[in-house]
Amino acid sequence: MIKRYSPVRFDSLPARTEIRDGWQVVIAYEGEGVGPSLFDLSHITKWDIQSADLSQIQPRGVIIPVVPGACVLGEGLLINRMNRTQARVWHISGEKPQTPDEPGYTDVTEGFTMLGLLGKEIFSIMEKITALDLQPPGKQPPFLLQGPVVHVTCQVVVLEKDALIIAFSRGYAHSMVEAILEAGLEWGIRPAGEQAFRNYLEILSH
Repeated sequence: MIKRYSPVRFDSLPARTEIRDGWQVVIAYEGEGVGPSLFDLSHITKWDIQSADLSQIQPRGVIIPVVPGACVLGEGLLINRMNRTQARVWHISGEKPQTPDEPGYTDVTEGFTMLGLLGKEIFSIMEKITALDLQPPGKQPPFLLQGPVVHVTCQVVVLEKDALIIAFSRGYAHSMVEAILEAGLEWGIRPAGEQAFRNYLEILSH
């Protein structure tokens, strides 16, 4: 089996791990706290879809949102409309499906780092590292914002008032993690394993 490595490194000690499609996934870390949490979700399958007519493409039967910046959750997917001809599909269920043998699909999993943030303080943390307005008037989550976080071009999806996901080129992983942990220090931010993120998604889906 091919070994795949996340570019994210936390100082916390893993309490439980598992190997999934060549990735070592941390299920839980020792000393996970009750404050805001930072998750490494880089192993999650990510597809880029490009087409002159995205209405003709429906991943797992889910319709891609029409308006750029709109997102939809369904069938274990989070689909983000990037612009007129491009969308991103994130398999937040954790599944590793085969990339469809159809025009327009590209697997970009290993090219992008993905981080999750949970906790009521996350917008205060993000205010320290980005000028993006994560709570724009009239916007109902989930929605996508594109722009710089710590001077790195990112895709930021606000899932709820206490949860968001950030995706960006994997070469910036160390700097991004360092900046987020430093920004969240006063609120006691800690790395957390995938299980805590799954528990949140289970609640969100209901």
